[in-house]
Amino acid sequence: MAVGSRAQFIAMNNVITAHRLRPVLDQTFSFERAAAAYGYYASASPFGKVIIKIR
Repeated sequence: MAVGSRAQFIAMNNVITAHRLRPVLDQTFSFERAAAAYGYYASASPFGKVIIKIR
C-alpha cells in the first residue's frame, strides 16, 4: 500500500494516462473461485494484479 497526497495521486494518474500504461496481470479468477484468488494472492507473492471476473 502506498500513501501520498491527492496531488501526487492525480499526477500519477496523468502519467499513466499519457503513456497508456497498463497494469501487469498475474492471474485471473472467475467469481466462483474468489476464495482461491484470495489464497493465491496471500501466499504466492503475485507480481501483478490478481483479477476476479464477475461475469
